[in-house]
Amino acid sequence: MSFLRPRFPGERALVSGIAVDAVGSGMYVPFSLVFFRHVTGLPLPLIGLVLTVTGLVGIAAVPVVGIAVDRFGARTMQISLYVVRGLSFACFPLAHALPVFAVVALLTSVGTRAFRPAQDARIAELADGTARDHLQALSRSLSNAGLGAGTLIASVVIATAGDFGYTITAWLNGASFIAAGFLASRTPAAPPRSPVIPRAPGGGYRVVARDRPFLGLVCANLLVALGFSALTSLLPLYATGSLDLPEGLVGSAFLLNTVLCATLGVPVAALARRCFATRPRAAAAGAALFSLSFLAQAALGTVRPHGVPLLLAGLLGAVLVMTVGEMVYSPSSGALSQFAAPQRLRGRYLATYQLSWSLAYALGPTVFTSLLTVDGRLPWLLVAVTAALGSLLLTRVERHLPAEAVAFVPAPAPAPGSAATTVAK
Repeated sequence: MSFLRPRFPGERALVSGIAVDAVGSGMYVPFSLVFFRHVTGLPLPLIGLVLTVTGLVGIAAVPVVGIAVDRFGARTMQISLYVVRGLSFACFPLAHALPVFAVVALLTSVGTRAFRPAQDARIAELADGTARDHLQALSRSLSNAGLGAGTLIASVVIATAGDFGYTITAWLNGASFIAAGFLASRTPAAPPRSPVIPRAPGGGYRVVARDRPFLGLVCANLLVALGFSALTSLLPLYATGSLDLPEGLVGSAFLLNTVLCATLGVPVAALARRCFATRPRAAAAGAALFSLSFLAQAALGTVRPHGVPLLLAGLLGAVLVMTVGEMVYSPSSGALSQFAAPQRLRGRYLATYQLSWSLAYALGPTVFTSLLTVDGRLPWLLVAVTAALGSLLLTRVERHLPAEAVAFVPAPAPAPGSAATTVAK
């Protein structure tokens, strides 16, 4: 298959590691609270409190990891974080005491939340041009496929081994991260930095804070990312509470999203690269589809057709539009953030971009549940507005971003003869 043909040295190992990582994560993500209750034996309220606190600390650690990526290299940090995640999950079955569980959960949270900017920086080191866009789409497709496969494996293990199956899945998940780290170690070292890259005045996050076009990109992603968090935190509550759909049918929306992203993510992203001249325009189109799908959810709650089949069809139709928007937005916006980040400070830039994702997922549940108590349509109208604003901001910020970051196909360099003539004049 053409989408599996390597486009740069080390792609097979890198992509295989992403797939193994996703399978391992799929073994516990759908069962997270139940998973931790079985492997630790601690009460659920206490587990929830520990996970909330360690999650906030994990967000705070993301900028620190950005500094480490710039100092030690993305490859070193990617492998190190794989090892941290692997060892922490392997230790969860031993964490029956609260202090031990808190320490292990903290390491897991830091490793999980800080991993994305390290991996994105690694992708930017290895791939260039549209190969980077392709890899963004492929990694997301494999993540969805791996998540589904991991969930299936965990379900079989738990059904076969009972409560001990949760311990087995913890060990398997830890082993998957170690295996992914080994695969990451098989990728080549980063090419040497270009000596012609100018050093920015000042340094560190002060440079990022002064880069207004990139901060505009971060703000746009924050606005759109609220919609991503709606799929997991808002949709189930809305479907069962406001639409009165049976709980057993809600999973079909997640299944539709996962299957489509896993199977069509790469070709849809390739189609977007052909249909749009620039990454911001492709991402803006994806965000606009997001807004349209959220308006459809609000309209569904207003019309409320009679009968479960019609309600379910409307719900799945809106999720279908959202999924297409996700497949268009994610690869383009991810590659755009990588290209817009200067090589010397890529870790800090991508860590800042990752904070927009973390903040959206942290704010989403609280905002959505608060609005749901007033009217089930309000949270959908909110994310429809934020996604539309994100789309508009992407089109506005395009003209201020580096040309090589914006265009899918860079403008051809001037011919040597014409360049020499210009200099002579």
